Amino acid sequence: MKQDELALRRAIIDKCRWMNAQGLNQGTSGNISVRHEDRMLITPTSIPYHEMEPEMIASMPFEGEYGSWQGPRKPSVEWRFHFDILKARPDAGAVVHTHATWCTVLAIAHKPIPAVHYMIGAFGGPDIRCAPYARYGTPELSRHAVEALDGRNGCLLANHGMITVGSDLDKAMWLAVELETLARQYYHSLLIGGPKLLPDEEIAGVVESFRGYGLKDK
Repeated sequence: MKQDELALRRAIIDKCRWMNAQGLNQGTSGNISVRHEDRMLITPTSIPYHEMEPEMIASMPFEGEYGSWQGPRKPSVEWRFHFDILKARPDAGAVVHTHATWCTVLAIAHKPIPAVHYMIGAFGGPDIRCAPYARYGTPELSRHAVEALDGRNGCLLANHGMITVGSDLDKAMWLAVELETLARQYYHSLLIGGPKLLPDEEIAGVVESFRGYGLKDK
């Protein structure tokens, strides 16, 4: 195994452990994928993060038989939407999926997040969509997720959780933190009369400004 691939596998495990330690996820319910050359590296199914080793990360080629994989462990049951998102989004280098509490609360209520704060611009538009419900691991869920992420770097999954997409793993995880923060802020604003939303033109300006600093790729 080349050193760059080994480093990515270790980074995936480190981020899994970090997101659980930070309360962004619970148990093994979340999963992470990273684009590496002509394949996707993704967390295996049902392995506690503290037991995970680099060789357990599943490798799935983008070309060839759909769903084929290499490794000693099966890929996450959610491999399908990770794979389909990375195929549909050449700008994406990593996908993070968690059952973060506040995102999941809104997802249970089928509530998208409107422009309650300018940081929503980090996700590419004036809202965070909530994809319709479909059972975990299904083609329907994958299709809904890809559609909800059109022009966006994050979405909610109805009665399920959330997804963020970044150009690399660090950015995808940073967006996961921001999305959970927005969800918490929105939820609490609803308790005190509801938010005053920012206009679409303001968010469009924020999206443009983010391209010039802070979030700009190296």
